[in-house]
Amino acid sequence: MSSTLKPEMVLIPAGVLLQKDDRRGERWTVQVQSFVASKYPVTQQLYAVVLEERPAQFTGVDLPVESVSWFDAIRFCNGLSEKCGLKPSYLVHEDGAVEWCAVSDGFRLLTDAEWEYACRAGSQGASYGPLEDIAWFAGNSAGNPQTVGCKEPNEFGLYDMLGNVWEWCWDLYDPAVYGDYRVFKGGGWADDERGCLVTNRRRSHPTFRVEDLGFRVARSIR
Repeated sequence: MSSTLKPEMVLIPAGVLLQKDDRRGERWTVQVQSFVASKYPVTQQLYAVVLEERPAQFTGVDLPVESVSWFDAIRFCNGLSEKCGLKPSYLVHEDGAVEWCAVSDGFRLLTDAEWEYACRAGSQGASYGPLEDIAWFAGNSAGNPQTVGCKEPNEFGLYDMLGNVWEWCWDLYDPAVYGDYRVFKGGGWADDERGCLVTNRRRSHPTFRVEDLGFRVARSIR
């Protein structure tokens, strides 16, 4: 696999995150361990190289891949790990259940807490900067996803954490109420400003594919 097609990774230092769920009226503290995350959402070019598939509704090699399910993202993570000579992070059982191999050095999705912590990059507001400067959203996207990395990064050096495409996370949303539905975060090109907040936390079934929903990858540090 060409080194130019490997995702650029950014070191995210360890820290503490205070999370909240306004719907349930709950707050909790999470200790986030250091990890690395891809500088950009996964692009259509990288997705095609790894899985030889082009699922996106909007065509462009440097656009974020979208219209991918959570299961597609899991397959991509394992495929990328294998191409890079790493141990895959996920064991997919015959019944479709997915098990995260915590000792793996391979690529994986960010957890809900990791995603918010990485997005904030030490900031405490609704976003990590003026939205016009950092995100593609309904007010400036012209109704399409845009080339990754064209807006300003956050303090960790991550681009497009807000806007452009929503991003799948590993976590179940609320299994007691929603069963297998998984978390996605970040806002997308079709959302207004209120849709592109650091704390926004939405859900979808892991088989659903949506035209403004993609993902980025991470790796644990051992």
